[in-house]
Amino acid sequence: MCPVRAAVPVNALAMTFPPDPVWVRSAREAVRTAMNTVVGAKQDLIETAMLLTSEVVTNAVAAAGNSLTPGPIGLRAGWTPDGAIHVLVRDQGPGDPAEPDDPLQDGDESEDEECGRGLMLVTHEATDWGVCQHGREEGKSVWFSLS
Repeated sequence: MCPVRAAVPVNALAMTFPPDPVWVRSAREAVRTAMNTVVGAKQDLIETAMLLTSEVVTNAVAAAGNSLTPGPIGLRAGWTPDGAIHVLVRDQGPGDPAEPDDPLQDGDESEDEECGRGLMLVTHEATDWGVCQHGREEGKSVWFSLS
């Protein structure tokens, strides 16, 4: 079980959409809308949640595209009474996301590269994050928390 699932309230945002890049913006905006309804929500956390949601959903869409039978992408987002934000993105694509290389430490990556930075951003910006397998099913859930 993913640790963030227990922290995401039942009344949180939940949506399912096709594994198509056009849905990345909708996912990001849905997180913004949901988080803006929280009294006392911290705007900087909302902006970070939107950025990380975009990155994780983009990775999920790419993973689903590598599947012989791409399934839908699932998104859950919620918050705790103290204002922490939790997001979980589920895909049915094969494999695990690659551990991010840190170009800030390695010096190997070009600053202009557009691919491969999603999980690096999650690693640097999230309070906590992880990957959960779906058991025997193909796919995984990537989750992050911000506080």
